Amino acid sequence: MKKIIETLSNIIKINELKERLLYTFYLILIYRLGSYIVLPGIDPKQLENLKRVTSEGVLGLLDMFSGGAFSNASIFALGIMPYISASIIVQLLSVAVPYFQKLQKEGESGRKKLNQITRYITILVLLVQTPSYLTSLRYTLPESAFILTGKSFIISSMMILTAGTMFVMWLGEKITDKGIGNGVSLIIMIGIIARFPHAITAEIETRLLGTGGLIVILLEIIFLLLVIASTIMLIQATRRIPIQYVKRIIGNKQIGGVRQFLPLKINAAGVMPIIFAQSLMFIPTVLIGFSTESKLTGFLGSLTNFTSITYNIIFFILIIFFTYVYTAIIFNPIQIADDLKRNGGFIPGIKPGKKTAEFIDQVISKITLPGAIYLGIIAIMPAIAVALGINTSFANFFGGTSLLITVGVALDTLQQIESYLIMRHYDGFLKSGRIKGRIPQLASV
Repeated sequence: MKKIIETLSNIIKINELKERLLYTFYLILIYRLGSYIVLPGIDPKQLENLKRVTSEGVLGLLDMFSGGAFSNASIFALGIMPYISASIIVQLLSVAVPYFQKLQKEGESGRKKLNQITRYITILVLLVQTPSYLTSLRYTLPESAFILTGKSFIISSMMILTAGTMFVMWLGEKITDKGIGNGVSLIIMIGIIARFPHAITAEIETRLLGTGGLIVILLEIIFLLLVIASTIMLIQATRRIPIQYVKRIIGNKQIGGVRQFLPLKINAAGVMPIIFAQSLMFIPTVLIGFSTESKLTGFLGSLTNFTSITYNIIFFILIIFFTYVYTAIIFNPIQIADDLKRNGGFIPGIKPGKKTAEFIDQVISKITLPGAIYLGIIAIMPAIAVALGINTSFANFFGGTSLLITVGVALDTLQQIESYLIMRHYDGFLKSGRIKGRIPQLASV
């Protein structure tokens, strides 16, 4: 406790860091206030049915990522997710399309062009998602909840929802530029954390009024802390490959001749395999909307229930598959080997060039499997928690995308704060070593 108080005191002493933290806090506060502003034309007193429908399942996940704005029919109802979808599309295009590959290699100017393209694609995604969201409101809320009706309500709401998402995206960019941490990631994390008090309160009420009591609540909290600790281990675990650099004498100076390490993440793909796998698992739920049956049965019906054994087995296999696919996309052993050779570096006992690329590829393949299995276990942990009798809203914090995003973003933000402290010759958060963040992921999710 004394160490934490001392670190907070050191943060206050650094004016630049203090101003960045306050700036980040104010922008996040604006985002949270906006999530409670209901769309014009909807009676906020009649949103109970929408909140009930979005309390679990796929809609529950969307509501969690938006920090409750989705179930509030807010101007920020779609949150930052359309921008994330656009970022995924741009990154996939950067792998398959030569024009986007060229932009990636152009440095700052190329990055600005890619950001601009991402914004345009975000608007296209919103043109699809805003009508879908308004249609779901029409089917979920009673007629009396709509003060405005007809085309005027649809057009005005589409414009407001689009402007709301673009404003949230702008807040994220401002946080990245003038605040602390990655703005987009922080906005998602704050939305997830905002649902935690409601979830744990519901769980406590269920246990105290029903079965289990205080002892079960304490056991659940201990179990949650263990899952968080294992997630931190997954994010920070690395396999270090020794790299030796050739010693060169230039003038009176010796350059090179030192040994460094090439850190390879056990979970290099981050949260992306879960996002891709969940996108495919959402398809059966979408099919229900086109089915004449109110509820699908049999095999297809089990795929709409995230607690079913069939759903989780397929979900687990898809995560392992996409972990390998995404790792292959972001890692290029041939390019790494060429960069090492160009800079006079080599792996001891391995010939530079092709042999080095093959060795790195073998190491990545070996460490990806345990990382993928571990990631799959964390992804299905919410379903296991529900099976053990934990409330659905609270169970979502025991794993899956929400936990990985929260832990990863928290580590990245703490790492940035610690770098400011160390740069000013203050101690960081930990005496045993520095906090390690993640390798930057897609849209830093």
